[in-house]
Amino acid sequence: MNEPKLEYIGPFRKALTHQKSKSLPEMPWGLVIFVALPTLIAAIYFLLIASPRYVSEARFVVRTASGGGAPSSFGIALQGVGLSAGQTDAFAVHEYIASVDAVRELESRFDLRRTFGGTTIDMFSRYPRFGESLSAEGLQDAMKRFVTVGYDSTTGISTLRVEAFQPHDAQNIASALLNGGENLVNRLNRRSSQNAVNEARTAQQQAQSRLSAIQSELTSFRNREQFIDPTRTATESSQMIGALMASLAELRAERSQIASSAPSSPALPAMDGRIAAYESEIENARSKIAGNQNSLAPKVGVYEELNLKRGLAAEELTHATAGLIAAESEARRQQLYLERIVPPSLPQEAREPKRLISILTVFAACLLAYAVGWLIWAGVREHRQH
Repeated sequence: MNEPKLEYIGPFRKALTHQKSKSLPEMPWGLVIFVALPTLIAAIYFLLIASPRYVSEARFVVRTASGGGAPSSFGIALQGVGLSAGQTDAFAVHEYIASVDAVRELESRFDLRRTFGGTTIDMFSRYPRFGESLSAEGLQDAMKRFVTVGYDSTTGISTLRVEAFQPHDAQNIASALLNGGENLVNRLNRRSSQNAVNEARTAQQQAQSRLSAIQSELTSFRNREQFIDPTRTATESSQMIGALMASLAELRAERSQIASSAPSSPALPAMDGRIAAYESEIENARSKIAGNQNSLAPKVGVYEELNLKRGLAAEELTHATAGLIAAESEARRQQLYLERIVPPSLPQEAREPKRLISILTVFAACLLAYAVGWLIWAGVREHRQH
């Protein structure tokens, strides 16, 4: 006789199996893949592979001899957005440091491709790394990873920071960049002062030429007319005419007196001869002063015109000379100077990369990304269950 056999139908067996599997801990593969693995890779790279970088820093300021000065047209444009003249002068040096010209000058003195692309340097730090070209522009973009310059608006001090894989390389490149900045400032000085000073010097030379030409005309006139000063000669002639007329008046008065008292006096004919002689002399003197082309009047007019031109030319030369002196003084006052407050340092130990901080940064970023992703996934799954 067969014994009764009970069979259980329902989720009991599946429930037992499910409870048994839940007793085992599950591996958080998402946390491992998205947090632990990137952190481990970062730790391996920064602790074992990353090449040390030495940092040389220098601090400098760009100023004028007077501590101020009028900015250029570019400086005036930047002042419209709140930038002072000192800032614009410093930014000109900053732009040069980051330019292709600076890279070319460095290449003429250093083998930058060997300095930043040695075989002992790790592939993520050396030049060229992935995506960088071997052209001058590619080297310029790569140099931005190793050279940075900043500006402190409160103090007006700029900081140049150069990274390299050898201490002396960092110091030498920083010194070369500062020398190039000084050369740029000198070129700006010559260009800014050249126009104003040259224009003032040209004005002075033109005034000097005009004065010399008028002086030559005046000398030729004196030699031709045989007069040093026709105006003075005319004055002396006028004085002589005045004296003759005074004597003539006295003679006429004396003759009138004799004629009234003794009409038949034998002295009257002699006095009439003297009066006629005086009148003839006065007439001749007057004809020499004015009356024809050979008189003094036209000569005095020409002489006074030349003398007036000479006075105006001399005054113009005086003003032009004063303008030249002022332009030279202003050019000296607005001379730019690049002062090295702190010269490029020679690093003793590698300051980059900051290994522990970099690893912690990777860990924190990955953990944050994982947490955000997990929250998004949890929200999507809960939405599906509803």
